[in-house]
Amino acid sequence: MSADIDRNDVLTAMRGIDLFKDVPENAIKLERLGGLTNRNYRIDSPRGRHVLRIPGAGTSEYISRKNEAHAARSAAKVGVNADVVHFDETTGVMLCRFVDGGITLNVERFKDLGSVQRSAVALKRVHDNAAPFLNRFELFQMVDEYLDILAKRNAPLPDGYHDVKREAEAVRAALNARPLPIKPCHCDPLAENFLDTGERVHVIDWEYAGNNDPMWDLGDVSVEAAFGRDQDEALLEAYFGGKAPAGDRGRMVLYKAMCDLLWTLWGIIQHVNQNPADDFWAYAVNRFERCKKLMGSPDFGKHLQSVKNG
Repeated sequence: MSADIDRNDVLTAMRGIDLFKDVPENAIKLERLGGLTNRNYRIDSPRGRHVLRIPGAGTSEYISRKNEAHAARSAAKVGVNADVVHFDETTGVMLCRFVDGGITLNVERFKDLGSVQRSAVALKRVHDNAAPFLNRFELFQMVDEYLDILAKRNAPLPDGYHDVKREAEAVRAALNARPLPIKPCHCDPLAENFLDTGERVHVIDWEYAGNNDPMWDLGDVSVEAAFGRDQDEALLEAYFGGKAPAGDRGRMVLYKAMCDLLWTLWGIIQHVNQNPADDFWAYAVNRFERCKKLMGSPDFGKHLQSVKNG
């Protein structure tokens, strides 16, 4: 897409936002930001600094903008998400205030244990203080829904996917044996969704948010940011204010495998949607291989048992 077409799309979206109604086009400075499925832009104008999100093609197939809008605003009210200025639940166009001083985290920057700890505090603030979200993030239901989407398109799956899904029934049984209260969760904590000012972390992009087991967020961020042992320990200790209970630690590990089982299918959906942002077939296969490796490790059964024991 050319820069001119890009700018025209952004200006068109901005015309539907009251904040920019009287702002002349020549007073608007745009900068394209990252994003796997959506187009994101920093906007500098006389109205301040903002970030505009324009949804990617096909995302309405599996994302509820009504649920996202509620979650985004709820997380903003507790000081974790960026302030939401505008959200069009029909188009999915969203405008947030720019987080001044926020550095976008990635695998390398997450090696700073301070960033890990601040991220744990941010997630816990949402889990404990955000108003409940409108929807439940149902892991196994989402797996089935994604499989249904892919089946209708005759899309390929990595070899052995259904076998591993059957093995995951043991995880479902362990989690259901001692269900814990669900809480508002981000549910898609990519490393790049964390903005660190050095004093606090903001968490953005609440498309997949829902009420969920909070250990999902910890397990998922551990996987997304390629945490090692020291990072996992820093995350858990900051979240719990000390040593994590064995059952919670076990649930975090189980969710490491399950998030890869789920997001494997998400990657294939991007592949069949011909999303140009990445090689999503390779992305999906890599996630699936990592899921199999963890589920086949000697310690996985121990964590499964610790979850059963509570």
